[in-house]
Amino acid sequence: MRIVVTRRIPEAALVELRAAGKVWMPEEDRALEPGELRKAVAGADAIVSMLHDRIDASVAEAAGPGLRVVANVAVGYDNIDVPALTGRGVLVTNTPGVLTDATADLAFGLLLALTRRIAEGDRLLRARQPWSFHLGFMLGTGLQAKTLGIVGPGQIGQAMAKRAEAFGMHVVYSGRSDPKEELLRQADVVSLHCPLTAETRHLIDAAALKLMKPSAILINTTRGPVVDESALADALLAREIAGAALDVFEREPAVEPRLLDLDNVVLTPHLGSATVETRTQMALLAAENITAVLAGKEPPNPVHR
Repeated sequence: MRIVVTRRIPEAALVELRAAGKVWMPEEDRALEPGELRKAVAGADAIVSMLHDRIDASVAEAAGPGLRVVANVAVGYDNIDVPALTGRGVLVTNTPGVLTDATADLAFGLLLALTRRIAEGDRLLRARQPWSFHLGFMLGTGLQAKTLGIVGPGQIGQAMAKRAEAFGMHVVYSGRSDPKEELLRQADVVSLHCPLTAETRHLIDAAALKLMKPSAILINTTRGPVVDESALADALLAREIAGAALDVFEREPAVEPRLLDLDNVVLTPHLGSATVETRTQMALLAAENITAVLAGKEPPNPVHR
């Protein structure tokens, strides 16, 4: 069996994969260009993909008729053309569950960093700017009695809600197909936890941002294209909303340049699942999915669409 791993993963997962077949992984730890990816997967029985890999019909064709499974090391699988692969008899799997707490921790950390101006204060000190304590210095806002609006009440959204309730926040929810206008009008904080689909792309656009309170903030730890970044920059500059914290970006790794200059914006480079424990568990789960399919068994986490 030939197993292609598109980018470096923890050794524990590689050990499991090597027991199932011959593993190929690029020497350089970087995202493969589309042409490199198609060349790498030639003759593959299984592919371990990352969220930046676009796995479509051209990749499946390049792999050949022996391709049996693509294991995406992520919960979301918007980077994979699932119908194109399943139409060729290729199973697609993902890694849900194991990153719930890590992502919710990061989302709530972004909320605190923004409302208590933690990142802004850090920048001030590192720039060696003069400062002195006084009662009006770098005032933020508290979370107690504020309303958190969660768009996407799945596992991560519910974990975010538990953290918010511990801080005395009131939580309201909206699913992907539910009307969101009332949530946007009501919430002091809007936190996005819905998957990226055709329906959720630019879910937060100029019109949605205009519905939010001028004092409200937006948190995005799901997928970048759920937010229209240009419209977000416009809204922040016009003070239509008070701030934003983003861990994911519309054209990742690029960031809307205007966001980089705003003090009421906190930015992190897709760190939602970035703990040693979580990333290891994600890779191990992907390996389990691969080894199960290659052994003729049902994988733990098949994607059905």
